[in-house]
Amino acid sequence: MDLFFLFSMLALPVLAVPRADARYDYGHDVRRALQKRQAAQPAITTGAPRVNGTIPLRMEIRQLQQHHEQWSLYILALDWMQFTSQDDPYSWYRMAGIHAAPFVDYGGVPALPDGGENGYCTHVSNLFPTWHRPYLAYFEQVMYNIVQYIASLYPEGPQRARFQQAAQTFRMPYWDWAIVPPNNQSVLPLSIGGEPDIVADGPNGPQLIANPLFTFTFKPLNPSAFPEYPFFKWNETKRAPTPSDSPRAISNNSEVARMLDAGLSQYQTRLYNLFANNGNYSTWSNEAWIPDPTNTSYDSIESLHDTIHLAAGGNSGHMAIIAYSAFDPIFFLHHANVDRIFAMWQILHNDSWVEPMAAVEPTRTISYGDSQNSTTNLTPFFAHDGQFWTSDMVRDHRVFNYTYSEVVSNSRSDVIAAINKLYTDFSAATMSIGHERRRYPRNQTFVDSYKSRLGSHKRTKGPAWNKATSDMAFVNRVVKAGRCREWIANIVVNKHAMNTSFKIYLFLGEVPNDPSTWEFSSDLAGSMGVFSGHMSGSGKQRRQISGTIPLTSTLIGRVYNEKLQSLDSIHAEAYLRENLEMRVVASDGNVVEPSQVDGLKISIASSNVQVAKSNAELARWGRVATHFDLHTG
Repeated sequence: MDLFFLFSMLALPVLAVPRADARYDYGHDVRRALQKRQAAQPAITTGAPRVNGTIPLRMEIRQLQQHHEQWSLYILALDWMQFTSQDDPYSWYRMAGIHAAPFVDYGGVPALPDGGENGYCTHVSNLFPTWHRPYLAYFEQVMYNIVQYIASLYPEGPQRARFQQAAQTFRMPYWDWAIVPPNNQSVLPLSIGGEPDIVADGPNGPQLIANPLFTFTFKPLNPSAFPEYPFFKWNETKRAPTPSDSPRAISNNSEVARMLDAGLSQYQTRLYNLFANNGNYSTWSNEAWIPDPTNTSYDSIESLHDTIHLAAGGNSGHMAIIAYSAFDPIFFLHHANVDRIFAMWQILHNDSWVEPMAAVEPTRTISYGDSQNSTTNLTPFFAHDGQFWTSDMVRDHRVFNYTYSEVVSNSRSDVIAAINKLYTDFSAATMSIGHERRRYPRNQTFVDSYKSRLGSHKRTKGPAWNKATSDMAFVNRVVKAGRCREWIANIVVNKHAMNTSFKIYLFLGEVPNDPSTWEFSSDLAGSMGVFSGHMSGSGKQRRQISGTIPLTSTLIGRVYNEKLQSLDSIHAEAYLRENLEMRVVASDGNVVEPSQVDGLKISIASSNVQVAKSNAELARWGRVATHFDLHTG
């Protein structure tokens, strides 16, 4: 079976309406006691505690589903937070609001005089990975406390003992959007987008409740916190809202799943390149640095993160707008994966760290132009009374008492082996080596419970080439003397050029007339999402950012289909010049002339890469050659 069909869309409901009022019923008021306990606690970020001196793992969400008690407690804790009063500092609304909207103080940490219309989050910043680390730890800490309390409510006996034991090692999961998922499933797990309802096995028995991973319902909606139309009309978070400009739009998780499936080869290739080709924290960590032709890549983990945000939001949902994204339940799963990637990268490149950089994007407590360095306060997260966490203090993620399976040994060789195991399905630089892909156990009961309500969907057409389908004769056409040529499109653009999020598309061939089909076109070479939206004063400044679209996998497909002779410059450059087309689409679906996008510049570059000879090493990029600029006007 072609590898692409392993991750193509498992049928998800095209349109589904969540039952906003269906929370778990404990049979009596159980919330007051926990609220009193939480009210007496200071807002200090510690993370969840260790267990007998050991540090529990954060698991991938598909893995967590295989652990019934922890999965049940996770769903119940999400449900608890989402049905807690929005005035409560430990509610979903207030925890999500730390990031940006509704732009209010948290934990007694006031905004600067010019920061009142910003959130605390640091984007387009060298603090991007480090700020989100205590944010996730704080969220996990709050959730852990709820989990312990819920576990204590089960009927006394073996059931309570099982749930309390599971609660001790509870950690929030992550969502790995760059791995080929289990057979016949989507990159978007069923638990997130499959159904608006879910069965929760709680202290008062199994109950069908609103799926807290499917959406968050505002209780109530505060329109002034979401000034962009139609967000101030939507009383729950949306993904790929349909129709996108309607106050009555309904989430289309099927469309989101198709987008994520279609983009998987791009996400995986970009991620592999970020591990193998960028050992400088200042450039790897964020998209604000201004690259020059000597850089081997213009990419960063923040830019890749942006692209996932737009895909998960369906381009026009809450996840696609910076200020609103944290309200979507998928946000914390996405960022836990980014943190995991950060931890893996740190082991590979542990000698590079935060260097001073002027802020190019204001936050609630950072002004434009302020120097940001490894001792800058990561507000509003207190390490103890009067002192905030800093990047130096969170450099080792284990300070918050969690870890990931790939980094638990703190071994560089183990991280490299994990990268080669997980992220080399579409990498030309690893064509010569075999690999064993991670397999998530299939929870057949979980899948079967949905099948009666799942319809059939057209499979998204994927890349013509992947590692699993290439024979040795073909590999030898691409890899010569231990080297292959990697091709990328390096992109620079003004982040706020359109005062909203937008996508840049590159095609190798015919561009379909209908922009809604571009994500799934067989001629799509790739796309890059620019994550923007409502932030105070954002559109008034030129915030130049950078990122990449890898072209190699698509070009190999052309070689495989004998439309291109080789990846060598003499053949590939001419092919790209003749066939490459660019398009730009705003989050509202409107097509924009590239010449109207401020600061947009796309350069086509390549490198002669030394391929990995075994799973114990990563590919090594050589000098990058810039071939031509793609005409934008």
